[in-house]
Amino acid sequence: MKNKKTQFGFTQVNESEKSKKVESIFNSVSTNYDLMNDFMSLGLHRAWKKYFIETANLRNDAKILDIAGGTADISLAFAKKNKTFSIIHSDINQTMLDEGRKKLIDHGIILPSIVCDCESLPFQDNFFDCVTIGFGLRNMTHKLNAIAEAYRVLTPGGKLLILEFSKVWEPLRKIYDVFSFKVIPVLGDLIAKDRASYQYLVESIRVHPSQEELKKMMEQIGFYDVSYNNLNAGIVSIHKGYKT
Repeated sequence: MKNKKTQFGFTQVNESEKSKKVESIFNSVSTNYDLMNDFMSLGLHRAWKKYFIETANLRNDAKILDIAGGTADISLAFAKKNKTFSIIHSDINQTMLDEGRKKLIDHGIILPSIVCDCESLPFQDNFFDCVTIGFGLRNMTHKLNAIAEAYRVLTPGGKLLILEFSKVWEPLRKIYDVFSFKVIPVLGDLIAKDRASYQYLVESIRVHPSQEELKKMMEQIGFYDVSYNNLNAGIVSIHKGYKT
């Protein structure tokens, strides 16, 4: 059977190859990931994540799964916000997970850090009160599978929160494209010594589903009361949906 194709930035690759290519990208950028985030977003990623955590609006003792948790900004913010939260920090990439674990330990936070594939989560049904995916969905080969797995492990009434780059307001697209394609790869070259990885990361944003498309995908899986909130003219968007 012919291998299906999928997007890897602007190029098409076999589905079976994408995860390895993404793994290679994040192995390369992991040690400079946080620093590059500061440069690429002009520090705005910190405000985006802070607001993202506030929108969760969780009860005490909530069980949270942080998917694509990487360098642990979201897990750390939840842990600092409420000590009663039970948080699992997860990522498919061991190198990124290690960077996140070091950050958590540096802040005196001890919680489980687990390597797992978001398209096949190793958790029981109806377990978590909240699942988060922060800046990770666009790198997944089968996005619907990942959303379906998040739905499966959520308790009835539990919520999925997705923070992701999205489609920017039309009047700003030209200047946004200039910054994205002319500045960010150069920063990647100068700071991380890796232009190619940041070229891919910029391209992955452009081929990611729009706000409305992602909303429909969540509804297709079964989430209800799905909504999204654009930040900074749609540079990023927060999607929220609840399990029936």
